[in-house]
Amino acid sequence: MATYYMEPSRTFSEFLLIPNLTTKACTPANVKLKTPLVKFNKGEEPAISLNIPFSSAVMQAVSDDGMAIALARSGGISFIFGSQSIEEQAQMVRKVKGYKAGFVVSRSNLKPEQSLSDVLALKEETGHSTVAITDDGTANGKLLGIVTGRDYRKSRDPLDRAISEFMTPFEKLIYGKSGISLSEANNLIWDHKLNCLPIVDDNGNLDTLVFRKDYDEHKENPMELLDKNKSYIVGAGINTKDYTERVPALVEAGVDILVIDSSDGYSEWQHETVQYVKQNFDVKIGAGNVVDREGFRYLVESGADFIKVGIGGGSICITREQKGIGRGQASSVMEVVEARDEYFRETGTYIPICSDGGIVHDYHVTLALAMGADFVMLGRYFARFDESPTRKLKVGNNFVKEYWGEGSNRARNWQRYDTGGKSKLLFEEGVDSYVPYAGSLQENLDKTLGKIKSTMCNCGSLTLDELKANARIALVSATSLVEGGAHDVILKESSLSEEG
Repeated sequence: MATYYMEPSRTFSEFLLIPNLTTKACTPANVKLKTPLVKFNKGEEPAISLNIPFSSAVMQAVSDDGMAIALARSGGISFIFGSQSIEEQAQMVRKVKGYKAGFVVSRSNLKPEQSLSDVLALKEETGHSTVAITDDGTANGKLLGIVTGRDYRKSRDPLDRAISEFMTPFEKLIYGKSGISLSEANNLIWDHKLNCLPIVDDNGNLDTLVFRKDYDEHKENPMELLDKNKSYIVGAGINTKDYTERVPALVEAGVDILVIDSSDGYSEWQHETVQYVKQNFDVKIGAGNVVDREGFRYLVESGADFIKVGIGGGSICITREQKGIGRGQASSVMEVVEARDEYFRETGTYIPICSDGGIVHDYHVTLALAMGADFVMLGRYFARFDESPTRKLKVGNNFVKEYWGEGSNRARNWQRYDTGGKSKLLFEEGVDSYVPYAGSLQENLDKTLGKIKSTMCNCGSLTLDELKANARIALVSATSLVEGGAHDVILKESSLSEEG
């Protein structure tokens, strides 16, 4: 006999938060949003934590290397979409990991007998304006000089001019010795007004480079999500079909964490994929999506480092409409959180939960966190920004950005599903659409984070742990939803603004 769940399937819009006492210490400036990304044992620190509880969705229309850099700069994480060739996805990971760092192994190197044309060709290939000149043209050869754009005039110097004739020679360089701390290196950069500081060993061989731009960027973005080498942390999506080829390439490219991208994660294919990663690589992996305790337990016992929750709640997802599979996002989060807390009491291992989908308003993020999610994954939210990889168009009088689901034919993401072949989907689980253009990520994210922090203060909470423990959440009626918005007034139209 079938199992029936007679409790209604709830969405975030059906709940509101009840205020707790707001103390004088409870101000937005004092709120901390740090949250675990991967599992950890009681009394220990997680290997990776987020500085803000945001991740961007594993989608072509959302998460490429540009979005990954922008979101990591703000303290969150992107999972670069996997519905592309292995080589292209790995290259995106490399771009994020190589965008900035503390001590950087030089990737643009030439020999002194080479020419200006070689410098220009290398700059075109890598985008790097600083070239290390070593005796053998390698990243660890004897350092003989440095070339930057200030050392030559492209319009006047002959292309066959030897590098040795215009490089800044080693004797004139300010440099650091191997073993110097990053703080000491940055002090040298600051004191001597340098853009780049080479680090050499006792034999004069090039060790690494330190760049002023990385120091400046960290000062401007103190919440950056960085690894131990001061590079941005980045994730990548994988599937359960080509993982034996894709995962090694992503690990080699430097990926920090993987996630299996699937509309339904309660499957033996996910178990096998997680097991393969755990047995062969030292890299974290999340799994999902699930909507109940059974799915949660299955994937955790398979070895997953975090669990993604939600089926059919995304703005472009039509899985529920097409297949009748899914559950209201609030109900899903609440049940999986209860299972997570039960698992923690039993084992002492904490499994972070990602709430994926169902976010319509900013306050829904706060509700998801109050219900026990550790972070949220958003698609539509990030697709609206300059940093998303899609085209900005004008439709009518409004600017929009393209946004399509991984379950749409446009995504051509055959390996995410088992219902089609290698050339088509038998039916779609996502739509092709537009979202209103909203401007830059930083401007919009700052506003959203401000709302979350303000609401947390109303709830008497300065951390997400306090919010989870102390939040009071009320089920609301349809009538109260109407009451909560503007009503019984005549709203001013934009044409009647003060400027008009």
